Amino acid sequence: MPLPIEPSIPPSITMPSTSYPATTRQAAGYIDGIFTDVMSTSFSDKIMITITQKGRLAQWIHVPLDVTNPSATDQYLPSASGDDSLLPMTHLTPKTLLGGATEERETLGQLYAAQIASLIASMNPHEKRTVMVGLGLSNIEASRENFYNTIDLVRKCL
Repeated sequence: MPLPIEPSIPPSITMPSTSYPATTRQAAGYIDGIFTDVMSTSFSDKIMITITQKGRLAQWIHVPLDVTNPSATDQYLPSASGDDSLLPMTHLTPKTLLGGATEERETLGQLYAAQIASLIASMNPHEKRTVMVGLGLSNIEASRENFYNTIDLVRKCL
Protein backbone atom coordinates (compact mmCIF):
# COMPACT_ATOMS: atom_id res chain seq x y z
CA MET A 1 0.00 0.00 0.00
CA PRO A 2 1.55 3.34 -1.02
CA LEU A 3 2.11 6.01 1.61
CA PRO A 4 -0.30 8.95 1.53
CA ILE A 5 1.02 12.03 -0.18
CA GLU A 6 1.18 15.14 1.96
CA PRO A 7 -0.86 18.01 0.59
CA SER A 8 1.19 20.99 -0.41
CA ILE A 9 1.17 24.02 1.85
CA PRO A 10 -0.75 26.95 0.38
CA PRO A 11 1.48 29.96 -0.38
CA SER A 12 -0.38 32.12 2.16
CA ILE A 13 0.78 29.94 5.06
CA THR A 14 4.40 30.25 6.08
CA MET A 15 6.12 27.59 8.12
CA PRO A 16 8.20 28.90 11.03
CA SER A 17 11.91 28.51 10.50
CA THR A 18 13.12 26.23 13.25
CA SER A 19 16.31 24.32 13.54
CA TYR A 20 15.15 20.76 13.33
CA PRO A 21 16.25 18.55 14.77
CA ALA A 22 17.21 20.34 17.95
CA THR A 23 20.94 20.60 18.58
CA THR A 24 22.04 17.74 20.81
CA ARG A 25 25.40 17.08 22.42
CA GLN A 26 26.47 14.23 24.64
CA ALA A 27 29.31 13.42 27.02
CA ALA A 28 29.92 10.42 29.23
CA GLY A 29 32.36 9.34 31.88
CA TYR A 30 32.78 7.55 35.17
CA ILE A 31 31.99 9.51 38.31
CA ASP A 32 32.81 7.70 41.53
CA GLY A 33 33.00 4.48 39.52
CA ILE A 34 29.49 4.87 38.07
CA PHE A 35 28.97 5.40 34.34
CA THR A 36 27.37 8.83 33.90
CA ASP A 37 25.75 10.02 30.69
CA VAL A 38 25.06 13.73 30.11
CA MET A 39 23.04 15.07 27.21
CA SER A 40 22.25 18.66 26.23
CA THR A 41 19.42 19.45 23.82
CA SER A 42 18.83 23.05 22.73
CA PHE A 43 15.28 23.91 21.73
CA SER A 44 14.13 27.35 20.62
CA ASP A 45 12.56 28.06 24.04
CA LYS A 46 14.40 25.71 26.43
CA ILE A 47 17.75 24.09 27.08
CA MET A 48 17.36 20.54 28.36
CA ILE A 49 20.19 18.85 30.24
CA THR A 50 19.89 15.23 31.37
CA ILE A 51 22.33 13.56 33.74
CA THR A 52 21.76 9.83 34.11
CA GLN A 53 23.45 7.01 35.99
CA LYS A 54 22.46 3.37 35.53
CA GLY A 55 19.79 4.45 33.02
CA ARG A 56 17.64 6.21 35.59
CA LEU A 57 16.02 9.63 35.39
CA ALA A 58 14.13 10.46 38.55
CA GLN A 59 13.95 14.22 39.00
CA TRP A 60 13.17 17.28 36.84
CA ILE A 61 14.04 20.85 37.80
CA HIS A 62 13.63 24.03 35.79
CA VAL A 63 15.51 27.31 36.13
CA PRO A 64 14.28 30.37 34.23
CA LEU A 65 17.05 32.54 32.83
CA ASP A 66 14.71 35.31 31.65
CA VAL A 67 15.20 37.33 34.83
CA THR A 68 17.70 40.18 34.79
CA ASN A 69 21.10 38.61 34.34
CA PRO A 70 23.70 40.38 36.48
CA SER A 71 26.48 38.98 34.28
CA ALA A 72 25.40 41.28 31.47
CA THR A 73 25.06 44.42 33.58
CA ASP A 74 27.79 43.92 36.17
CA GLN A 75 30.52 42.69 33.88
CA TYR A 76 32.80 45.58 34.77
CA LEU A 77 32.63 45.03 38.54
CA PRO A 78 35.40 43.02 40.19
CA SER A 79 34.63 39.32 40.17
CA ALA A 80 34.21 37.33 43.35
CA SER A 81 37.36 35.79 44.70
CA GLY A 82 38.00 32.45 46.28
CA ASP A 83 35.27 29.88 46.69
CA ASP A 84 32.47 32.45 46.23
CA SER A 85 33.19 32.59 42.50
CA LEU A 86 32.17 28.92 42.27
CA LEU A 87 28.73 29.46 43.79
CA PRO A 88 25.62 29.57 41.56
CA MET A 89 24.30 32.98 40.59
CA THR A 90 22.02 34.26 43.33
CA HIS A 91 19.24 35.51 41.03
CA LEU A 92 18.51 32.02 39.67
CA THR A 93 15.60 30.19 41.27
CA PRO A 94 15.41 26.46 40.56
CA LYS A 95 12.05 24.76 41.00
CA THR A 96 11.53 21.02 41.25
CA LEU A 97 8.84 19.87 38.82
CA LEU A 98 8.95 16.10 39.34
CA GLY A 99 10.77 13.82 41.73
CA GLY A 100 12.92 14.87 44.62
CA ALA A 101 11.12 12.55 47.02
CA THR A 102 13.41 13.41 49.93
CA GLU A 103 14.61 16.78 51.11
CA GLU A 104 18.25 15.80 50.52
CA ARG A 105 17.58 14.72 46.93
CA GLU A 106 15.55 17.86 46.20
CA THR A 107 18.23 20.15 47.65
CA LEU A 108 20.99 18.39 45.73
CA GLY A 109 18.97 18.52 42.51
CA GLN A 110 18.33 22.24 42.90
CA LEU A 111 22.02 22.83 43.57
CA TYR A 112 22.97 21.00 40.37
CA ALA A 113 20.29 22.85 38.38
CA ALA A 114 21.33 26.28 39.71
CA GLN A 115 25.00 25.57 38.99
CA ILE A 116 24.25 24.34 35.46
CA ALA A 117 22.06 27.40 34.78
CA SER A 118 24.86 29.63 36.13
CA LEU A 119 27.31 27.95 33.80
CA ILE A 120 25.02 28.53 30.82
CA ALA A 121 24.36 32.17 31.81
CA SER A 122 28.07 32.87 32.29
CA MET A 123 28.88 31.39 28.86
CA ASN A 124 26.18 33.54 27.23
CA PRO A 125 25.04 36.51 29.36
CA HIS A 126 22.19 37.23 26.90
CA GLU A 127 20.67 33.74 27.19
CA LYS A 128 16.96 33.92 28.14
CA ARG A 129 15.71 30.36 27.62
CA THR A 130 14.59 28.22 30.54
CA VAL A 131 16.99 25.48 31.60
CA MET A 132 15.38 22.09 32.27
CA VAL A 133 17.55 19.64 34.19
CA GLY A 134 16.72 15.95 34.44
CA LEU A 135 18.67 14.07 37.08
CA GLY A 136 19.08 10.38 37.65
CA LEU A 137 21.91 10.17 40.16
CA SER A 138 22.40 6.80 41.85
CA ASN A 139 23.25 8.24 45.24
CA ILE A 140 22.68 11.57 46.92
CA GLU A 141 26.03 11.77 48.63
CA ALA A 142 27.42 14.97 47.19
CA SER A 143 31.17 15.02 47.44
CA ARG A 144 32.93 18.06 46.03
CA GLU A 145 34.88 15.94 43.57
CA ASN A 146 31.73 14.20 42.24
CA PHE A 147 29.94 17.55 41.94
CA TYR A 148 32.81 19.15 39.99
CA ASN A 149 33.20 16.10 37.74
CA THR A 150 29.48 16.12 36.95
CA ILE A 151 29.46 19.85 36.17
CA ASP A 152 32.56 19.35 34.00
CA LEU A 153 30.71 16.69 31.98
CA VAL A 154 27.83 19.14 31.52
CA ARG A 155 30.27 21.86 30.43
CA LYS A 156 31.57 19.53 27.69
CA CYS A 157 28.01 19.33 26.30
CA LEU A 158 27.42 23.06 26.07
